[in-house]
Amino acid sequence: MFNPDFSNAVKVIDQSISKNGTVFEIIEYIKPRKVHMLEETYRKEKLRQVRIQLKDSGVLVQPGDLQFMKGPIQIDIQQNAPSPSKGFFKSVGTGEASFTSRYSGKHGEIYLDPSYKYFYMLELSDETLILGDGMFYCCEDSMEVSVHVNKDAAVGLLTADGFRQPKLSGSGIAILESYIPFDEVLIYELNNDTLKVDGSLAIVIRGDIETKIEKSKKEGYLQTFTGSGEVWLAPTKKYPPINI
Repeated sequence: MFNPDFSNAVKVIDQSISKNGTVFEIIEYIKPRKVHMLEETYRKEKLRQVRIQLKDSGVLVQPGDLQFMKGPIQIDIQQNAPSPSKGFFKSVGTGEASFTSRYSGKHGEIYLDPSYKYFYMLELSDETLILGDGMFYCCEDSMEVSVHVNKDAAVGLLTADGFRQPKLSGSGIAILESYIPFDEVLIYELNNDTLKVDGSLAIVIRGDIETKIEKSKKEGYLQTFTGSGEVWLAPTKKYPPINI
């Protein structure tokens, strides 16, 4: 029987281990794949994948992203915390579902679907992230997935998220999914300062930051961030690399 060493097929490009021993890894397949563009043309790209090793723990995953798993792992459907107003994510057309899949067990290994997209691994410590549409991928079940409601109704004019955005709260490891590589993300640190952005380029808001919409005579509507924390901008958001 031919039993190849799978470690020769992939390399770990990022790894983080939680306090309870859960291992989150982002792996990349060494051999590129043919991705067809037109009938007679194609390009070569590499796939990436998230691998999770449980140790008497649990994780929350965007539903539909499981590829396979090994071990005595329990699957439960968990509703995301609702917003103060009506509805969950799907009711307003965002990329996130109104529920997440929870995988838990004393031990086991989980592989999520391979993708040509990019994954960002974060370690949060009693904090909150407000995310752009489609950014949430998975996290430890010690965290809460809920909905942030923008106070200014004009936000809906600029973002695909409408008035609500996915929100992560608590402490633990989280993985975000993006169409652009992390090295193209511009992270602005605000210290009781103001940042104004034309459009929906902000993909992560971290810290004590208030979001408003201001009308400018020359620029139309500007999204304004005021306070202290981080605002992650994606200048190339509308121009993803060719491997997407």
